[in-house]
Amino acid sequence: MVQVLACGAMIVTLSMGIRHGFGLWLQPVTQAQGWSRETFAFAIAIQNIAWGFFGVFAGMVADRFGAFRVLLAGAVLYGLGLAGMALAATPFTFALTTGVLIGAAQAGTTYAVVYGVIGRQIDPAKRSWAMGVAAAAGSFGQFLMVPVEGFLISGLGWQQALLVLALCVLLIAPLAVGLREPGFAGGAAPHRDQSIGQALREAFRYPSFQLLMAGYFVCGFQVVFIGVHMPSYLKDKGLSPQVASYALALIGLFNVFGTYIAGSLGQRLAKRKILAVIYLGRAAAISVFLWAPLTPTSVYIFSSVMGLLWLSTVPPTNATIAQIFGVAHLSMLGGFVFFSHQVGSFMGVWLGGLLYDRTGSYDVVWYIAIALGVFAAIVNLPVREAPIARQPMPQAA
Repeated sequence: MVQVLACGAMIVTLSMGIRHGFGLWLQPVTQAQGWSRETFAFAIAIQNIAWGFFGVFAGMVADRFGAFRVLLAGAVLYGLGLAGMALAATPFTFALTTGVLIGAAQAGTTYAVVYGVIGRQIDPAKRSWAMGVAAAAGSFGQFLMVPVEGFLISGLGWQQALLVLALCVLLIAPLAVGLREPGFAGGAAPHRDQSIGQALREAFRYPSFQLLMAGYFVCGFQVVFIGVHMPSYLKDKGLSPQVASYALALIGLFNVFGTYIAGSLGQRLAKRKILAVIYLGRAAAISVFLWAPLTPTSVYIFSSVMGLLWLSTVPPTNATIAQIFGVAHLSMLGGFVFFSHQVGSFMGVWLGGLLYDRTGSYDVVWYIAIALGVFAAIVNLPVREAPIARQPMPQAA
């Protein structure tokens, strides 16, 4: 268990830590290339939708052949995508590398794949807690990597900083060795009572699965809009770039505690209620942030509160999926729910850039994020967490 958690946590630290700093590149890239913010935002939006789309297939492959091969492929794609992001000369190649390549890489190196291993290897009594540990590692990665990325940009320039990160992300490959699963030795898949098609039909016909997908859409919209556009929002308001770097780092730091607490509480409390409180808390935090005078102190308070709520949805959502449907197809089902998250991410980051370019302000998107938070709190309350009742599978003659 220790090896699985340690290696999984370090992989998520690298993969998620790097992506959380992409907002720091918005202004350097657009100013150097003469592009609009919508161009950058669209590439990040493509990245999020590609992450969700390829995440479904990465989950299927991980469930069938084990996570090790998926992680290796993801590490290589991540390195190539970061290098391509640095060298892209046109909006099309920028969208292809920053969007498609990095999105596919994240599909194979983040939560859906790592949580599949945790779900299969960790005792159910500790599963939600273990997922909280892995999510906390991703948050620590944000706290660790965002200031590092800011330092690299200021010290080396934005292009060289990306090339350095392209080398760093290849460390995922040796860490993946620690997530080899005995049941997948020699490429053979363990026996399952359901086929992929049966598992998908069962999940998509189950209302609670649909409600979890709806809530996760909102999660993606909120966190990616804030993560990508808040640095520019703060600079537009006259605050220094260092305030934005510290704000993103605080989100990562406090999310270490938020995700761990959410995972631990998921062992004792109804996960649907935990999710409802998280989403409602986000709506309230954004409302107060917009209402209060904007100062470095108010930014840091908002970032700390949002950090507690940032990725704390991840452990209870994935643990609920495992609790309802079991772990045989957990990476795949988690991938489908995460795809909904990434559709929300696409909308949040793209609308942020589009509406800013059209109106000169982020206000409309902030208000949408508040309304969606209330909506997500409501739709999570009816979720049924009990294991699904299945009819016995017919036996072969």
